[in-house]
Parts: sequence; structure tokens; C-alpha cells
Amino acid sequence: MKRSANRILTTHVGSLIRPQPLQEFLRAKQAGKSYDHKAYATCLTGSVAEVVRQQADIGIDVVSDGEFGKSISWSQYALERLSGFERRPIKHDAANPFKRGADRTQFAEFYAELDAREGVATTTEAICVGPIKYTGQAELQRDIDNFKAALKSVKVEEAFLPVAAPASVIPDRKNEYYKSEDDIMAAIAEAMRAEYKMIIDAGLVVQLDDARNAVTYDRMVPPASFEDYRGWLAAQVDLINHAIEGLPADRIRYHVCWGSWPGPHVSDVPLKDIVDLILKVKVGAYVIEGANPRHEHEWKVWQEAKLGAGQVLIPGVISHATNVVEHPELVAERIVRLARIVGRENVIAGTDCGFAQGPFHRRVHPSIMWAKLAALAEGARLASQELWLS
Repeated sequence: MKRSANRILTTHVGSLIRPQPLQEFLRAKQAGKSYDHKAYATCLTGSVAEVVRQQADIGIDVVSDGEFGKSISWSQYALERLSGFERRPIKHDAANPFKRGADRTQFAEFYAELDAREGVATTTEAICVGPIKYTGQAELQRDIDNFKAALKSVKVEEAFLPVAAPASVIPDRKNEYYKSEDDIMAAIAEAMRAEYKMIIDAGLVVQLDDARNAVTYDRMVPPASFEDYRGWLAAQVDLINHAIEGLPADRIRYHVCWGSWPGPHVSDVPLKDIVDLILKVKVGAYVIEGANPRHEHEWKVWQEAKLGAGQVLIPGVISHATNVVEHPELVAERIVRLARIVGRENVIAGTDCGFAQGPFHRRVHPSIMWAKLAALAEGARLASQELWLS
């Protein structure tokens, strides 16, 4: 994994806003309608090439494919790559697991307006009805091939593919096959290992996206206790480490955020209360939300929490969830204060989360997304001047 040896490198969380022509194919695919498969493949290949070029042109050093190959959300996509699941409509609004949590309870009127305006991304539930095995090799190979072809035409430092960590694979699923939650989680981790390994074997960095580990606090406490949540999280960390055992840690990034939705987030678990467990995940880099007003103050956590030898911190220094474009000088300040603590070579500037949580759910307009990434690149340039030349 590249480090900021001579300047602050830049990256992001992975998911970028899909272009309209690609969305049209994905709408047909999701709806089960007929579409021109050859035209879709051509559109996907071209879209990946273009988004990789745009990232490179704007100054992003460690790029992704935008997650353009996923036709569902960042976590639900695994339904198309794992056996053993079937989807059923959620019949009653109150039964939708994506519409619960402490934040939603406290701000019920706000969330009612938000849901009426944006809708709820998930309207079906996933049921495990048979053994879970990884079946997505062909689709993943297509994504790898498209990405590597696009990389041949640009000059960047490194490339990564974001995929779901075990706890975030098909969250809120129901189990009608395995004897226990532990059994189904073990099966998911074992199956997803095939995906992680395949990406690394292709010469790319793999990023494990894991909003679920932090978000579960909002869903669990109350009625459960904080100690209950800590015990659950510790078990998830063990599961991740099992899934990546034997894979090179320096080719793996681990992304933690508190959910991408544009809500108050007053019930988010503080980073200081879980950072010790996060740091037990045996990876080369930690990609952690840190630019939004609910979590920006948590840069101070790194005054006490310590990275392991050779590990990198990729803090969010721009937000995905506001249309305000951060000033490059503010971005530089955020980078410098962390670099002074953990070492400039151990920081890569990133984003809080993905700009699109699925093919059709975006947080900002595409023009604003690119303006934010430009501000990220310029902020890193300013920070580099201060950290290396002053």
C-alpha cells in the first residue's frame, strides 16, 4: 500500500455517482425488464474508464471504479454474488429494519419528512434459505477487468475496489437455514473471503466497507447495554480477521463510518469508545469518517490511540453529505493536525463516505461531488507544502 512519502496522497471511500446512461441499464436490470446486455457491457466499460480518468485528472491519487459494476447498494450487492438468499417484499412499513434506531425515534418527525422526500432505499428483505457460497466470480472478474483496463490510460499511485465487510453484507437479513446467528455470520465471512482474495490476487487493494459495525450501536442501545454492544463488536472484529487471515494486511483498507444518511446522528457511538476494537482489525489502513460536524472533533482520539507499525490513517477531510464545498484551506488544516500527531507519511486524505449509496441514491449533485474532490486535492497540496517545506 502506497504511503505519503513525499506529499499527502489523496483518495476517497469508493462509491461515486453513476452517469445517467448507466443508470438506465441498472433500472431495467433491477426491475427485471429486458435490456441489451451487450450495450450494457459496453456502457459499463466506458463509464468506468471515464470515471477513472476524471479522478486522475482532478488529482486523486488512489482511485476506485466508482462501484459502477454493482447494480444494487454498497451492501446489498452481495445478494447477486452469494447463494442461499431470496428476496421478499417488506409488507408492512413498521417491519422495515432500515426505519428503526435511536436517531429515528428521537427525531421521528424529521425522518417522516425525509422518507417522504427521498423514499427508503430498501423495500425488500433478504431471507437466507440455503447454504451460503460465493458465486460472484464472473461478475467480480468483469469489474476487475474493466477497472484494470481503465487504469492503463491514467497515471495514479494506486487503485482499490470497495466491497462489504462481513457484518455489512446484506444487513438486517433473516435466517431460515442456519442454526444460529454465529453460524450464518461464519458462513458469510468464509464466502466473502473469496471476493477479498480475488481482488488482492488481481494486484488491487481491497477496501472492506463496514458502516454496520458502528451503526449497530444506534440500533442496539437501548434496550441493550453499551457492554452488550462492545461484546458484539468484538465478535465482529474477530470475524473480519478470520475472513482475511493469510491475506496481506498491507493490501487491505478498512472503512468505518456511522451511516451515510443525512440525519442528526446524535446517537452515534463515539469513536473514542470503539477505536481500540477498530485497531484490532488486521489491515494496512483505516478509513474513518471525520469531516462532518458530528465527528470532526474526534481527531483528538489519535492523540491517545496508536496506529501499528506500517499502518496508515485515511481520515475523512471532506463530507459526502452536504452541498457545501469545503475550502481547501480547511481541508489542509484537517490534514495537518492529524499528520502532526500520527506522522505525515501515515496520512492519506480521504472522504467521509461514498457519494452514492447505490445506483440511484446520491447525496450531492455530480458537479458538487467533483468540486469537493478538487478541494480535497488542493487541500492536500497545501498541507504538503506546510508539512514538507515549512
